[in-house]
Amino acid sequence: MSRFTHDVFVAAPASGKGLVTGEPQQPVRRTWQDIHEIARRMAGALAAAGVNPGDAVGVLMGEPAGIAPAIQAIWMRGASVTMLHQPGPRADLDAWAEDTFAVLDMIGAKLAVVGDAFARTLPIFEAKGMTVVGADTLAEGTAIEPVQCGEDDIAFLQLTSGSTGLPKAVAISHRNLHQNAAAMVAASKLDPQVDVLVSWLPLFHDMGMIGFLVLPMQVGAEAVCAAPGEFLRSPRLWPSLIAKYRGTMTAGPNFAYALLARYLRAAADGAFDLSSLRFALSGAEPIDHATVAAVLESGARFGLDDKAFVAAYGMAEATLAISFSETGEGVQFDAVDQAAIELESYATPRSDDAARRLARLGKPVPGIEIRVGDAAGADAKARTVGELKIRGDAVSRYYLTASGRQSLLGDDGWFSTGDMGYVTETGEVVVCGRLKDMIIVAGRNIFPGDIERAACRVDGVRAGNAIAVALAAAGIREEFAVVVEAGDSADGESSARIKSGVSDAVYAAFGVSPRLVSVVPPRTLPKTPSGKPKRSATIAIVETELALLQAAHNPRHHEPIGSP
Repeated sequence: MSRFTHDVFVAAPASGKGLVTGEPQQPVRRTWQDIHEIARRMAGALAAAGVNPGDAVGVLMGEPAGIAPAIQAIWMRGASVTMLHQPGPRADLDAWAEDTFAVLDMIGAKLAVVGDAFARTLPIFEAKGMTVVGADTLAEGTAIEPVQCGEDDIAFLQLTSGSTGLPKAVAISHRNLHQNAAAMVAASKLDPQVDVLVSWLPLFHDMGMIGFLVLPMQVGAEAVCAAPGEFLRSPRLWPSLIAKYRGTMTAGPNFAYALLARYLRAAADGAFDLSSLRFALSGAEPIDHATVAAVLESGARFGLDDKAFVAAYGMAEATLAISFSETGEGVQFDAVDQAAIELESYATPRSDDAARRLARLGKPVPGIEIRVGDAAGADAKARTVGELKIRGDAVSRYYLTASGRQSLLGDDGWFSTGDMGYVTETGEVVVCGRLKDMIIVAGRNIFPGDIERAACRVDGVRAGNAIAVALAAAGIREEFAVVVEAGDSADGESSARIKSGVSDAVYAAFGVSPRLVSVVPPRTLPKTPSGKPKRSATIAIVETELALLQAAHNPRHHEPIGSP
């Protein structure tokens, strides 16, 4: 038995702690022992279906109550879990099926487990000849004991949030999970006997799955997991659960904290008690200084500790955690010269209002090493901006792709993250943006996330819904475009005001203007299942508008052949 499975199958069930699911309609609490007993029966059904060590199983489920025992059951058979991306209520099922079966082929799935919420997909699986099992029927199996697993056996094939093409699957081993849990417990000062973890994050994404279901399942901590749709329907759910269960630890991306701040600002005095919260992690997206300030200001009258915020850096390739800011110290921001980063690849400190504020993401968690470019340790000059590389036992060894295994690791075991950043004099990590997304204008390296934050401050632009892209892919060098969502995008006057406002805001921040600003309706911007911008897909929106503008300026050039 691996150390990971020993923790999940033996140690955690003995803790007496458990998992609350079903909020807000029908909350149910099951201990980790209860969940393990359900998992033993599910494992029996999986064994009868032919699932054996080394097999891959796709899971299409939305409710944490069913996901928790199902993934345990898969591990009890020595198999790996892949959480499949979920089709929305209005999704094009044909397009979803094409993507999903490409993933199932890629991982060589033995079967798929499908929950009731996605019963409409069952005929699709059957038509494709895939063995599929309803999640509810699994619990009717005969309870069995787990098979033996080794440290390097694969527990998860975690689909990445790739912005282009078919996602790769990160192969996360039992060793990776054990090391990641130990590192996160140490960095967050988690006490399984005291702490209560509260989350609405999707479980097909690593922050929700690894951080707020698997981690408490490993260490035997109390957890409250709601379905993400419940939060999106009403942001009230998040502070309500923290208050109801005296939650001490939670997490979310920057956009969710922006929604929370807006809700708390409008809430009545005494609506919530957030005084129990000691660890509010912000990750998965760039952390905006204004958003943190808004949450702390709006949460103060509900008892939110201004030192509770934690800035984090993580990715699926590291299982989850790379660095956390110091617990109990609050989020600190590095004020730097934007021009020095763009022109000199150096983060020169700057103290005036024109400074760019970047979150200090803390020191690497235990077991993770980090370097900038090829300079490590004492050889690395603080504040030099370059590609961040990581190494450690929590870092996966390979991707699984359509063409087979692909090593993640370079020389001496270093993984190139694709993120540009630097390390401060005190050893804290700061991320500037993605290398592949860089916008180059007049020799300056501008990160699209900075442009997007400026755009989102314009009145009428939906929070967190702006994407900036270089136009090189459209054949236009050293130019960029910005696409933003607005609720009243169809109103010509409002749209024109937003376009002008975005252009002015970007010019004020960077001294350069976008070639094009496009205003689109809500839920138009292409994003990955975890909510990250899909910049390559956004180019199609930009190209369409550029073509329309060109046609408007040169109408006869675009007339059909045969026109007079």
